[in-house]
Amino acid sequence: MSEPASPRRAIVAEGVGTFLLVAIGPGAAMVAAKTGAVTHLGVALAFGAIVTIVVASTGHLSGAHINPAVTLGFWSIRRFPARLVPGYLTAQCVGAALAAFGLRWILGPVGKLGATIPALSLERSFAVEAVCSALLGFVIAAVATDERVPAGIAAMAIGTTVFAGALVAGPLTGGSFNPARSLGPALAGGGWTAHWLYWVAPIGGVTGGMQLYGRLGRRPGSPVSAGVATGGP
Repeated sequence: MSEPASPRRAIVAEGVGTFLLVAIGPGAAMVAAKTGAVTHLGVALAFGAIVTIVVASTGHLSGAHINPAVTLGFWSIRRFPARLVPGYLTAQCVGAALAAFGLRWILGPVGKLGATIPALSLERSFAVEAVCSALLGFVIAAVATDERVPAGIAAMAIGTTVFAGALVAGPLTGGSFNPARSLGPALAGGGWTAHWLYWVAPIGGVTGGMQLYGRLGRRPGSPVSAGVATGGP
């Protein structure tokens, strides 16, 4: 089970990392709505790039979960201590909310503040979010818990996964895969359409993806080694 050396600093790092994720990701969507200078591809790249940057810069401090689903997923596979879960979740949600309110102050109520709103039926939107979240959880478990994965690949692998998911799922569901990322714009903009979906699907998907990797990645007679927990969107 991986635990940060300084829990207090780790919790602060989680808040900062999630703040940056929401400031840049939904921020790019808001800039696109306000100026037309950013395309959908650009928004997806912004999400992937900021996740790569945050994982690379804070992974050694907190694991760079920056996502309640990732924290709960690691806890479910016994890679993260239960006593730190409430602090991590609180920091992630507070960081996301501060970023969303800051974006509203800077740019105004444009682009629905980058909110995640289903463009499909609830069942199909749930499936899209759950599957993309499961892919994210699978990748994170691979690069964060298996010593056979080359060192230094985590940030790029996770950021690329977020980019791919945002590129495909963005027009369909908003491409959240992260309850805090959806919570921030909802709080700042008052849009709660199907908000439950952006908690249940990512948490279930990430947890399922991590559990699946735990079964596929384990060598016969040998458990997957504990590595540094490193995060996602």
